[in-house]
Amino acid sequence: MARRDRSSAAFGSRLLGPIDESSGMRRIRVQLLLTIPLLIANFIGVAVTIALICFVLPGPPVFTQDLVLLNFVAAPLYGVFAFVVGAYWGTMKGLRSLRWATEPEQVPTESEQIAAAAMPRHLVLQQAALWLLGAVVLMPFYAITEPALIPKFVLGIGFSAIVVCANSYLIAEFAMRVVTARVLDAAPSRRRRGIGVRGRSLLAWMLGAGVPVTLSMIVALWALVDSSVSTARLAVCVLSLGGATLVFGLLLMMQTVSATIAPIRGVRRALREVEDGDLSVAITVYDGTELGELQSGFNHMVEGLREREQIRDLFGKHVGREVADAALAGNPTLGGVETDAAALFIDIVGSTTMAATLPAAEMVAILNRFFDIVVDEVERYGGLLNKFEGDAALAVFGTPAKLPDAPGAALACARAIRKRLDDTTHDFIAAIGVAAGRVVAGNVGARQRYEFTVIGDAVNEAARLCEMAKQDDLLLVSANTVEAAAATEAAHWKLGESVTLRGRIATTRLARPSGT
Repeated sequence: MARRDRSSAAFGSRLLGPIDESSGMRRIRVQLLLTIPLLIANFIGVAVTIALICFVLPGPPVFTQDLVLLNFVAAPLYGVFAFVVGAYWGTMKGLRSLRWATEPEQVPTESEQIAAAAMPRHLVLQQAALWLLGAVVLMPFYAITEPALIPKFVLGIGFSAIVVCANSYLIAEFAMRVVTARVLDAAPSRRRRGIGVRGRSLLAWMLGAGVPVTLSMIVALWALVDSSVSTARLAVCVLSLGGATLVFGLLLMMQTVSATIAPIRGVRRALREVEDGDLSVAITVYDGTELGELQSGFNHMVEGLREREQIRDLFGKHVGREVADAALAGNPTLGGVETDAAALFIDIVGSTTMAATLPAAEMVAILNRFFDIVVDEVERYGGLLNKFEGDAALAVFGTPAKLPDAPGAALACARAIRKRLDDTTHDFIAAIGVAAGRVVAGNVGARQRYEFTVIGDAVNEAARLCEMAKQDDLLLVSANTVEAAAATEAAHWKLGESVTLRGRIATTRLARPSGT
């Protein structure tokens, strides 16, 4: 199962809170992140408008006796009205349509998804409507008193309105990441109608450079047409607009870059976890632009890796890790190669009688305990559990993975299995036979279905030794296997008599554990 990023920056910023935050706290957080930055942006916009109209742009003065009521009564009253209406209409009322987002288990409907995707655009349109209404309401009164003030009002209000509206879009996109994540999670194939990474970059350029430079060019043309514009006034305009370009350009570029980098940083952090072997990681997709597709693509990639690892693990459990790795690394074909290997055959004594007298569930439990010990020890000594045959098993050592001392590994494994069975099991006994020699190892079957197997005299000899061990000491090996093993392992065995095993012509000298 995928493990979602539950860090405090799951949505790209600590300001947006953790992913498992309570619904009540999340609603308050989103409300504050929308309301406070938008009010601040509009407050700065009003301050810039006042500075441009009253102190920067050329034209008749605004602070005259005839304009006192407009300056200190009408304009402030509309400002308060716009702030109150903007806060209620733009955020509080707007968030009411997103009540579903505060319920963790609720899946948004199609209409709710569309409303959430359109929220940033609606906020921009609301901001634009309030600024336009302010110009429509106030400008005629100023024009009646002093018609020459109209160009100053148009330029000053227009400049600030553009900056505030565009900045409102970026603020809304940031604050709505939590909601956007829910929408994209409910409809992964849905693409929001956002401005995208290119649109964000163009927006930052337009606000940080395009609008101030355009306004500077308009003032320059104004000075060329109107000879009353002094050089000092023109210099003030250029310096003021240049300063605005530097300050606002930097702030907007930082905001845009932050919105672009946050998803990339999240993907990079998750990639490091994948590199460390953690395939349970999953990124919260909260960006509706191309970067959201990057986040979603990462999740799909990791999901594919998880499925591949599950298949690899299942494949390895069925055929053995070494066989699975060899099959995945190359292009396995039918056929085999001749090689030296050791075979270990183990079988439960009296299993037919046990199956006839014990309940099926109890018999299965016995087999599981038996094979658990066998598999554990075979893998510990570097062998491959090649086959389960009812209550018996065949393990091979030295193929497909090479071992420096395959006979020694098989003998040590047989002693370890014998000891564990003697120490831990009392309701059944098992016999073990081990032999080493030349075998053919490879894929046997048809093109559509084949399996890795080992065929050779050593395998047959191990099976016959296991059969004979049921009436002997429960562990018999061939003397050739002991002689082929390293001296450290051969010291644990003592050679015995020679016998002719069932179905064989040549005699086999037996060996048993020496007890040392």
